[in-house]
Amino acid sequence: MNRLRARLSAVRSSYWFVPSLMALSGILLGGIMIWVDASLGASWIEGLGWYQQVRTDGAREVLSTIAGSMVTVAGVVFSITIVALSYASSQYGPRVLTNFMDDRGNTVTLGTFIATFLYSLMVLRTIRGGEEDFVPQYSVIVGMLLAVCSIGVLIYFIHHVLQSIHINHVVEKIGRQLVEDARIRFPRLIGKTAPKDRSPSAELKGEVAVTISNVTGYIQALDGDRLLDIARKADVLVRLRYRPGDFVMEGRGLADIAPCGNWSDERGDELRACFTVGAKRTPEHDLMFLVSELVEIAARALSPGVNDPMTAVTCLDWLGAGGTEFATRELPEPVRVDKEGASRLITSPDDFRYFVDQSFGRLRQYAAGDTIAALHLLRVVGEVAAACRRPDQIDVLRAETSRFAELAMEQLDGPNGRAVQERATALQSLLSNGVGQIDARQADWLGGSA
Repeated sequence: MNRLRARLSAVRSSYWFVPSLMALSGILLGGIMIWVDASLGASWIEGLGWYQQVRTDGAREVLSTIAGSMVTVAGVVFSITIVALSYASSQYGPRVLTNFMDDRGNTVTLGTFIATFLYSLMVLRTIRGGEEDFVPQYSVIVGMLLAVCSIGVLIYFIHHVLQSIHINHVVEKIGRQLVEDARIRFPRLIGKTAPKDRSPSAELKGEVAVTISNVTGYIQALDGDRLLDIARKADVLVRLRYRPGDFVMEGRGLADIAPCGNWSDERGDELRACFTVGAKRTPEHDLMFLVSELVEIAARALSPGVNDPMTAVTCLDWLGAGGTEFATRELPEPVRVDKEGASRLITSPDDFRYFVDQSFGRLRQYAAGDTIAALHLLRVVGEVAAACRRPDQIDVLRAETSRFAELAMEQLDGPNGRAVQERATALQSLLSNGVGQIDARQADWLGGSA
């Protein structure tokens, strides 16, 4: 089921899907309007003094003009979209292109012009003069209305493109998706949570079977419910070696299974079917892909060739929002059990430590050399710490702060270095207070600026 959802998601996010549907709609609408004109006629128009009926030549001229202009504008829209994609790829990173491909505004705009063009062609071919005179008055009116709507869509598209390539809009879209996906995803667990004192390393004992991957690519989705059911039916414990977002190569082990005697090749085929593998990472089941996008934008902004710390600050703010969600939600445990309480899966979930490592940890080397980014990173870490609900989360942030302060000491000197070190020391002092004891009133740099 997850594999089917992944395929449907890939189709929906493709650039051709919406324009194709709208093109078919334009053809269908043209056929319907022709049937309406043939069935009802145009006698009602004669009673409208303010509306002049369009004649054969006029109808052809109007629809020909609409069709020709729509094709021209569609080409311009496509060219503008390609330029915007090229700009976004060079400025923000190629991974960000996924968000532009998913943008409904661009695809609907292109689809509107194509649909209007095809509608005009459908109606244009039915216009006849002479003894079999037929001028579809209803259809011509609808064609003119579609042309007016297309002009409105063109105005919207120009505004939308300018807005969509603005860096704050790009970062906000990624960050907001990260926060919303975390809220949707984490309450739902695979099976029941195992006791917290259960050690994942001690669960797999005896001779172990290994299921080998038969494909190469990025793991885009993982059907956890099906995996749990397979492990339960085979009465085995499965330890997954990969998570969504990881790159797996053909011939590498996907999972370890014990006891070995309960496993079979048929079960291995079923297990492999639980993994959806593709050519690129996708955000549907891989939250860390969104984190990686924010990290990439921030890293590019802090590079010597760009030197834009304000963009990095914006990325850090949204990473902080994501970190707050990870700190306040019930994250899944590594060991998953079935309804009877038997251990069935050992996974590598996206826990708080992993999030900090993938976000602040990866930005450490870039932010440590810039005073603005360094001070703001420490502030964001303090904001996340204020939302933490478990002591081990505070320990993770304390360790990250120590590593960051050490690196900043090597890269910054003079007043800038001292400012960063003072804030790092102050943050460590706040973190030593423990869970629930961190308040913005304890430091003027924590919280808002009011």
